[in-house]
Parts: sequence; structure tokens; C-alpha cells
Amino acid sequence: MTAPASRTYDAPAWLVWTALWTVYVVWGSTYLAIRVMVETLPPLLATGLRFVVAGLVLLLVLTVRRGRAAISVTRRELTGAAVVGCALLLGGNGLVVLAERDIPSSVAALVVAAVPMWVILLRSATGDKVGAPTLASVAVGFVGVALLVLPAGDRPEGMRPLGLAMVVVASLSWACGSFVATRMSMPKDALVSTGYQMLLGGGALFAAGLVTGEAGHVDVESFSTASLGALLYLVVMGSLVGFTAYAWLLQNAPISKVSTYAYVNPVIAIVLGWWILSERLTPVMFVGAALIVASTAFVVRRESRRPAVETAEPVPALAGADSG
Repeated sequence: MTAPASRTYDAPAWLVWTALWTVYVVWGSTYLAIRVMVETLPPLLATGLRFVVAGLVLLLVLTVRRGRAAISVTRRELTGAAVVGCALLLGGNGLVVLAERDIPSSVAALVVAAVPMWVILLRSATGDKVGAPTLASVAVGFVGVALLVLPAGDRPEGMRPLGLAMVVVASLSWACGSFVATRMSMPKDALVSTGYQMLLGGGALFAAGLVTGEAGHVDVESFSTASLGALLYLVVMGSLVGFTAYAWLLQNAPISKVSTYAYVNPVIAIVLGWWILSERLTPVMFVGAALIVASTAFVVRRESRRPAVETAEPVPALAGADSG
């Protein structure tokens, strides 16, 4: 999606900031909600259900409000939405959900915050000219990621290497989806694109849950009220409210302001994980977090000043925008 180099925005400041803080808090809280959801629900099936339901509801609402023609897409656009949706949701969100069974939600949020840095590396590898300051900032950010995922003396107990590896791969998958989204034929309307990506990516997640045998281990009686509430929160707030607010912001606020979610969300996730789930924060985590957030902030703000900035949304941040 391309943002104009210069544009006048007429939306009231209070409405812009309300939508922005909605994205900050809602997307920052999805990591905590995922951690609660996977305590008793099958991770891939529940996540697939989340996105299929959200995608169907979004497309239904758009059809009711605008007519069936509003959600009409070409075969190429549907293929693009499927490819990006699978990269973002199956490879990205799916691995985050699996990883959060073994690592704190705050660590998952911080590693996923490296998505903009991965995108920079992908751009550079495909011939796009990237400035030295940006590459230097990316290097600093990956030092922060290394501090989180490599063995360290004061790292919280119970952080399994497999979970850390999965969230790193999830971050890369999300970046790949964001990267190819700007190079494939996609539905023009942000909400329509989001709806199809959630529907198709969610379907792939649900299928993955069936293939991996999650259905055979479903015990409905073991589902906790907290986990079911977390799933409902992810459907309504994380997917529908968060993406709607984000899509509205893309049309009514400068991309330099909208893109701040990329480095505010992990901070929100850290605070909520510590406050609600009593997740332990260590000095190494603080240093890693500072390096990642600072690097992401520099990269995002510098890139958002480029003419005709492209933002990968499904999510972005699906962008993600909401990687959680």
C-alpha cells in the first residue's frame, strides 16, 4: 500500500490519537492474550478459528455496508492474499502461538518487533538501496535479538530453545509476508485485503492444526474460562477492532505517525506481561529490549520519511501490523 509523499489530513486530532492508542494497546496486548489462550486451548486450531471468524465477520460487514461488489476480487488478488496471509498468519502468527507455550509473552513481542529490520535486509538483498545508517541500526537491533535468544546467565527460567527458535522464524516469516505484499497483486481496499488474508491464512492455520493431530487431543472440559475469554478478545479486539483502527489510520493520518505502533507495541507487551502475568524481567532482557526498540524506532521513522513509503499490511502489521 502506498502513502502519498504529501497529503492534508482533516480528521480531528483526538480521533486520530484515539485510533492510534487503540492500535497501541490492543496489538500490544495480543501477546498476553495468546499466552493465556494456549494454556488450555489447542494453539493452531484456536488461532485458525480466530482468524477465520474475524475474516468472515469483516467481509460480511463490508458486504452489508457496501454491497457484494465491494469484496469482489480477481483470481490474482485472491492468490496474493492467500500467499501473504499464509506467510503472516501460518508462518508468523502460528509460530508465535506455538512459541508462547515455552517463552514469556514479552520476549515473543520483542523478537517479533525485529520484523522491520528483517524487511530492510530483504530489501537490501533484492537490490534496493538502503542507507548505511539504516543498516547500522539494523545491526544494533539484531544484537538485541541475540541477547534475548542466545544463552545468558540471568535469562528467565523455562525459556526453551525451541520456543525461541520458533519466534525468530516467525519474525522472519512475517517480514517475508510484509515484503512480498508490496510486490504482489493484492485487493486494493485495505479492509477487504485484511478480510481475505485472515480468512485464507486462518484456514491454513486450522488445517495445520488438523494435520498435526491437535483435534485428537481436544478436551472441551479442560478449556478454562480465561483461555476462552482470551480467544474471544483476540477475535473481537485483536483482529476486528485493531485492524479496523489501523486501516482507518492509514487513510487519515501520516504514515510516520501510524508506523509508531511498531516500537510502542512491544513496550506495551512487556508492561502487561510483567503486570498481569508476573513475567520476570532481567537486566539482559532490558538491554536487549532497549536495543531492539531503539533500532526499530530509528528504522521505522527513517523509512517512513521516504517518498511513497510502502507499508506491508495485511497486518501491515496484518501488521501486524499484529504479529500477535
